[in-house]
Amino acid sequence: MAKDCSFDIVSEYDKQEVVNAVEQVKKELLSRFDFKNSNSTVELEQEKSITVTTEDEMKLRNITDIIQSKFSKRNLSLKILDPQKVENALGGNVRQVFNLKKGLSQELAKQITSDIKNAKLKVQASIQGEQIRVSGKSKDDLQTVIQLVRGNEDKYNTPLQFTNYR
Repeated sequence: MAKDCSFDIVSEYDKQEVVNAVEQVKKELLSRFDFKNSNSTVELEQEKSITVTTEDEMKLRNITDIIQSKFSKRNLSLKILDPQKVENALGGNVRQVFNLKKGLSQELAKQITSDIKNAKLKVQASIQGEQIRVSGKSKDDLQTVIQLVRGNEDKYNTPLQFTNYR
C-alpha cells in the first residue's frame, strides 16, 4: 500500500534576522550625517511591529528605505512589512508603525486551497490554523502544487514557505 506524502504551506519569518536588521538600522541612523540631531528612533515591539518616529515625512521615507535594504540583505521578504498610516507624534514628529505579518489569514488560506483544488491534481489541501497541509499519494503532484503556489505568490502578497515535506 502506498503511503501518503505531505507538506505544509506556512508564512513565517526568522525573528532573529528581524532583530538583527532593526539593530543595523539603528546603527546606520547614528552614523549617517543627514540624521544627526534628528531624534529619529526605530523600535522593535515584541517582535510584532516596528515603530519609526522622526521629524518629517522625508526622513521617514529615508528610514523606510534603510529598513527595506537591511531586510533584503538578510533575506527577509519585504512582504512581511505591513505599513500603517503615518500619524503625528509629540513635538511635531511623525510616526509610522510597520506590523510584521506572520501566518496565513483565513481568507488567504481559502484562496490558496481553492487554487489547489482548481488545478485538478490528486491531492487534498486542508486548512490547519495558520497553515495549510497538502497531502497526496504522488510526490510529483506535490511538486506541481509547490510550483503552482510559487507561481501565484505575487497574487497572494504574502511570503510563503513549504515545510515539513515528507
